Amino acid sequence: MLFDELRREPVGSSALATELAGWRTFGKRTVYSTTAASGVAGRVVADTFTNEFWSSAQRQGHGLHEVSYRACFKPELPGFFIARLTKPGDVVYDPFMGRGTTLLEAALRGRVPFGNDVSPLSAMLLRPRLSPPRQADVESRLASLDLQVCDDVRDDLLAFYHRDTLREIGALRRYLLTRERSGEIDAVDDWIRMVAVNRLTGHSPGFLSVYTMPPNQAVSVVSQLRINEKRNQTPPRRDLCAVVARKSKQLIAAVSDADRASLAAVAARAVLSTAPAGATPALPDASVDLVVTSPPFLDVVQYKDDNWLRCWFCGIDADAVQITMARTVDAWAVTMRGAFDELRRVVKTGGHVAFEVGEVRRGSVRLEEVVLPVAVAAGFSPELVMIHAQKFTKTANCWGIDNNDKGTNTQRVVVLRRA
Repeated sequence: MLFDELRREPVGSSALATELAGWRTFGKRTVYSTTAASGVAGRVVADTFTNEFWSSAQRQGHGLHEVSYRACFKPELPGFFIARLTKPGDVVYDPFMGRGTTLLEAALRGRVPFGNDVSPLSAMLLRPRLSPPRQADVESRLASLDLQVCDDVRDDLLAFYHRDTLREIGALRRYLLTRERSGEIDAVDDWIRMVAVNRLTGHSPGFLSVYTMPPNQAVSVVSQLRINEKRNQTPPRRDLCAVVARKSKQLIAAVSDADRASLAAVAARAVLSTAPAGATPALPDASVDLVVTSPPFLDVVQYKDDNWLRCWFCGIDADAVQITMARTVDAWAVTMRGAFDELRRVVKTGGHVAFEVGEVRRGSVRLEEVVLPVAVAAGFSPELVMIHAQKFTKTANCWGIDNNDKGTNTQRVVVLRRA
């Protein structure tokens, strides 16, 4: 791609750049600029387009996405690139898949999902939604379980749960771990585990816990005791089977026959890997048409701390999961270089990468300026930088964060092509 910094307009742009330049969907004109950065590969310059490219409204995506996970992006983001840069049957990959938003959106659109994450929790959150069971099968399995006896209840978790609820949680945990160790766990068990994990803590009667932080994270026992004291609350009795059945009904009701057909057509070809993003031997060479991903942003989100309770329930040693938590930009760049070297191996020639980052540390660090030279050094060509700017939605506001004040205020996507 050619650039003309004096004219301040794109020259020789791709079809995507041309579309972004003329974008008017939400009534605003696109602002054009360039992003420049230097690294071992020299100076890199990319066309940059700023606008609102998808809606700020809540729950615009498919209802099957409604599974909580910290710092996940909206399905509209991967959907934007999947629709423009792939066709049905193509492979879409996310090396930092989290709850699996990119892969589920790809599968719903008839693309083959390849996913990876260093945490085994990610596959547990995504795999059941690629092959959702029928509600009758879920309710039948729940009715068959004996959740009245559990002799290894963790008393410290009484900060979150009524004793009878905690007994049921412990009994279900033991059942699932036993089935997994014996190789007998099936798709219905897998689904029940996924739903139970997402009902462990939250701030409404639809969750198993007393009122606590939003459901995408679990505070410590000490912090929960403080919340209980401040709110003068005690954990209420919740019926585990009823809570799981109700959430299952909500998720499954969103799945049409057409959705099931789309998912069934690609689920058997899905690849879900648990490994560092820089070493994914489960993925074949030159097998991926499009990557849409968002890596951990420096030390912004404490994934291990947020998911300690979920990991306990699933029998995962949270301390053994080496999630990237780089403290410096240089350390983050080294990790991303390893990831891009591996992406160069798995992405087809001519394939694309949409790498979503953000401005962090109150806007003092723009990670796209780090990504561009790292990606070029690994063998990718910059297509453009897309900056999606809009007002915060309720999740950020609940933390008391105003627009353009703290945290990630924009979504910044570096679009690359495999040279």
